[in-house]
Amino acid sequence: MPKFSRRLPPHADLNALAQALARAGAAGMAVADLTESNPTRAGIAYPPDLLRGLAGEAALRYEPHALGLPSAREAVARDHARRGVRLDPGRIVLTASTSEAYSWLFKMLCDPGESVLVPRPSYPLFEHLARLEGVSTVPFELEYHGRWTIDVASLAAAPADARAVIVVSPNNPTGSYLSAGDVEQVSALCRDRGWALIVDEVFADYPLEADAPPTDIAARSDVLAFTLGGLSKSAGLPQLKLGWIVVGGPPEAREAALAGLELIADTFLSVATPVQLAAADLLERAPAIRTRIHERVRANLAALRDAAQPFAACEVLRTEGGWSAVIRVPATRGEEQLVLDLLEHEGVLVHPGYFFDFQREAFVVVSLLPRPDVFREASMRLLRFASS
Repeated sequence: MPKFSRRLPPHADLNALAQALARAGAAGMAVADLTESNPTRAGIAYPPDLLRGLAGEAALRYEPHALGLPSAREAVARDHARRGVRLDPGRIVLTASTSEAYSWLFKMLCDPGESVLVPRPSYPLFEHLARLEGVSTVPFELEYHGRWTIDVASLAAAPADARAVIVVSPNNPTGSYLSAGDVEQVSALCRDRGWALIVDEVFADYPLEADAPPTDIAARSDVLAFTLGGLSKSAGLPQLKLGWIVVGGPPEAREAALAGLELIADTFLSVATPVQLAAADLLERAPAIRTRIHERVRANLAALRDAAQPFAACEVLRTEGGWSAVIRVPATRGEEQLVLDLLEHEGVLVHPGYFFDFQREAFVVVSLLPRPDVFREASMRLLRFASS
């Protein structure tokens, strides 16, 4: 057996839920999947000619630009203008995905063994992305008191080797935006400690409340900051693999970061030419897709809240934006046993809270993307089963 790097996260064994799902599939069980997060599998209607821009003759020529084709970077800048933000295309770096954006930022900001600060609960991929770069993750807490907020004391207790703090607005899966107060407090710590600020705003186009806080935090930041976005969520097109980093902050630090990112990007040149050439057309047509997705998640969240009313033991927590909802359920059994039993007896698949590093039980997380008829019926079965 060859010896592999310790950076490679453990991955050989399927967890209990994945094993149970495989058995259900082998037995031919019909499963209502309330974890579906891929809009292309959720019955969202897409224009049939949406990908026409990928087939142009210009895509047959390869003329690489490390930070991305100027036309594509200009298209991203124009798209941000709809949110009231004027961006210099020169401050935009194209990547093949948000995950790659994280990888490049960890390469640039951290030496092996140093750490980045990540919210808890949040997206479970952070630990893998950091570990693959030889970087560790240190959590800071999000607390729920009617809405999710950052526990600034846990953030301030970060170790001395921390190089950056990651915030997600709205967060996945809690759906919480950073408030103006959150941004001010986190920025103050970044200024004091010399941290960079990484702001993941991939779900920023999907507010679920009328008073969503401002987005595009890096563009407004007075500390070195990076905002991440991409076609995967903003246009519902995860298969096209186009993301971006907006670099903000003091001019000297910003230009140094852009130079570092250019070196890394030039080393990999990972963003495909066809999608860059199509970026302007895709972003111009994205609002129609975004509206359909937005209508879906709003309708499913409303249906979930209505369905939960007869079940006093279950609480749908406040969700300010994004594609997910968190449900607090009775802690009459462990989360893992609950989701396994729910799959076996009701044929409904949900995420347990511990997948997202919730620190106490019992929570389950559902996607708001599934087809409305499937979502309504499966949500009712989930709530009834969890309450029994």
